[in-house]
Amino acid sequence: MKKIEAIIKPFRLDELKKGLSDMGVKGMTITEVKGFGRQKGHSEIYRGAEYAVDFVPKVKVEVVIQAEMVEQCIQTILETTKTGEIGDGKIFVMPVEQVLRIRTGETGTEAI
Repeated sequence: MKKIEAIIKPFRLDELKKGLSDMGVKGMTITEVKGFGRQKGHSEIYRGAEYAVDFVPKVKVEVVIQAEMVEQCIQTILETTKTGEIGDGKIFVMPVEQVLRIRTGETGTEAI
């Protein structure tokens, strides 16, 4: 099993959610996060004063899937979230040693 974390632009979430659901992903966790990468934030003007926005709002999407679905999941994330602009985000893939569903006690892929 693998855990995929994708940090994306918030307005791309609905497309990504639909794409992952269409490929058979049964669940996901969404977290509103703030951060910066190469874009280093930006500046805005409020009431005539310019100020720096150091952290840019993003969404972190986490899914745990079977290892054989990783490439298809990565492709879906790329197709649904890529704008070609700075700040499109990142995808992280990590191994998952064990999954346990608390309610039923199921383990492994049955618990996903």
